[in-house]
Parts: sequence; C-alpha cells; structure tokens
Amino acid sequence: MQRVAIAGYGLTKFRKSNDSLYTLACESARDLFQNAKNLSQQDVETVLVSTCDNEQYTSSIISEMLGLRPKISHRIENMCNSGGNAIISAYSFIASGLCDVALVIGVEKADSPAARLEWDISRGSFKHPAHWAAMFAKSHMNAYGTTEEQMAMVSVKNHDNALMNPKAYFQNKITLDDVLYSKPVVEPVKLYDCSAPCDGAASLLLVSEERAREFGDQPVWITGIGQRTVSASFSKVSDLTRMESTALAARDAYARAKIEPDMVDVAEVHDAFTICEILAYEDLGFARKGEGGKFAEESQFGIDGKVAVNARGGLIGTGHPIGATGIAQAVEIVAQLRNEAERRQVKDCKIGLTHNLSAAATSTTIVTMGV
Repeated sequence: MQRVAIAGYGLTKFRKSNDSLYTLACESARDLFQNAKNLSQQDVETVLVSTCDNEQYTSSIISEMLGLRPKISHRIENMCNSGGNAIISAYSFIASGLCDVALVIGVEKADSPAARLEWDISRGSFKHPAHWAAMFAKSHMNAYGTTEEQMAMVSVKNHDNALMNPKAYFQNKITLDDVLYSKPVVEPVKLYDCSAPCDGAASLLLVSEERAREFGDQPVWITGIGQRTVSASFSKVSDLTRMESTALAARDAYARAKIEPDMVDVAEVHDAFTICEILAYEDLGFARKGEGGKFAEESQFGIDGKVAVNARGGLIGTGHPIGATGIAQAVEIVAQLRNEAERRQVKDCKIGLTHNLSAAATSTTIVTMGV
C-alpha cells in the first residue's frame, strides 16, 4: 500500500448562526483551497462528507456547490466518531490505489439529531450523554479516588487553551471555582464539565505519496490507524472505569505506527466531558491506570515531559459540531506538526494523535501522524 499524507486543511470559526449546513461546509473547503498550494477543482477525485444532519445527498450537493466532479462521493455518519471514520475511509481509498486526492469535509449544525441517544432503549429515559458521563465519573472516583477538582482542572486548561485559538467557540477564561459551582447537570457532572454543540466545519486534503509534494512543502503523514466498535448500546459496557474501544483502537494504531505512547508529543482527545479526557489519559497510555486525575493536575501546571493534550481547547473549549469534530482535531495536529499553530504552538512536536469516539465510547477511532 502507498503512504498517505495530509497536504492541506481548512476551518471555519465555530459558532452559532443562521448559516446553512452547505454554507458552513463550503466555507471550510474554500479555506482549504486558498491555503493549499497548486490545488485545482480538477485534482479532487474523492469527496467524503462527515455529518449527522438529516439532510440527504449532502456529499454530492456540496461537490456541485464547490464545482467538483469527483469519481467517488460519499456521506459518512457514525455519530460523534463520524469525522474519524471519514479520515480513515479517505486514507483507505488512497492507500488502496482507488484515488490519489481526497477532500474530507466535516460539518454540523448545533441542533444535530445526534445530540441525544434516542435509539438506545437500554438507557431507559436517560438519553442525554451526560448520564453516561456521570456513571463513568462516579465509577472512576470510587475505584481510584478521582476528584471533582481534578475534573474541573481539565475544563480550566481547555478553556485557557481556547483563548489562544481564534476559531474556538468559547473565548472566556474560567476558574476552578467557576467549574465547581457551575450548574449541576447529572451529579457529579456540571455545566462546565461538558462540551457544547455548535455550528462548524473542517476540511482536510489527503493525497498519495506520489502527489504529496504537488500541494505543499510540508506533508504530514498518516502513520497509524486504529478503530474499534465494542457495541452500540450502553448495556454492553461492562467496565465503567475505562473506555475499552479507546484502549483497543490505540493499541492497533501504535502497533501500525511502530511507536509507544510516550513518543506522542501532541494529542487531540475527545473531551465531550472532563471525565472523558481523564479516562483517555489512561486508555491511550499517557498515564497509568487510575492516575488520570493526577495527570490532569500535572497538565494543569505545565509539568515538563508530558504530552500536550487539547492545545486548541478540545471539545470543551472549542465547541463540538459533531460531524466536524474528528476532522477539526486532525486539522489541529497537522497545524502543530507543521509549526503553524501560532500562540498555542507546542515546541518541537514530531508525532501527533487524534482520538475520536461515539456514544459512551462504544466506538473509537485513533489516527497517528508524523512529519
């Protein structure tokens, strides 16, 4: 199989607006075309659109609006994990030789139907994702002594990072007390422990090794991929102190990339809730089992030698336009590895990782990248 690179990216400001799904998608794609070297509409062979919106035929409609006539045009939906799935699908098309140039667009409106888990009858009347976040949090607290203060530190860090990201939805500094005394959602989860839905879109240009240098001087290579679905319903989640699909997907991605967790310099993890980031520290191998809360404390105070997590602000600081999130995570890693992240730039980073999950981590996609 041929190697696959990310050669360009585009991003909208994350916001709430009256803009249509198509306006948002085209805005991020135009940003990509403006920034990618020598890219023309005729170069694009594949268009993949990641969204959970009820609109139909979205990929073909967006292709026409952008003046594209791709050989392959698909819409991909896997709830919050849609973006990660779209990246790996584009990677597979190119690695297998079916195409050389793929445009991946993630787009969502704030009122996405994926915001509630209506299909999962095992959850009874507890359909909001905050209910499963609370169960993870209570289980980890009981097993390992994780505290609400440690969870709050994740939110403070990510809101601070979002202040350095002009595309982020939230631009307000918060304190530990702001989080701890914010409105209760489902004990112990509070308002500032949660990400917020918003409008937004993100785009990536994936290309074959043969054509990578045509579209820019700094290709970022996809070095490892891992995906795992352990169930759909919450009834199959047996251990509430870990995200099983994350641990399994990460193992596969690291093996494919031939790296170890301590080699990752910068990571975008799926902090739909603060407890998710703490669990991710452990399940991605950044912290020992049960020490995710301690890792959050160390990250809060900038302890040297730790992987930089959610430098753009994560979902909590940047916002969570569901179909766009996995793509936006990858945009950030590419920007970091190309030394284009401006005020939030992580020094000397060479290896990055994205972690994108769905529905109480019943599925996870991991992508590792390098320069």
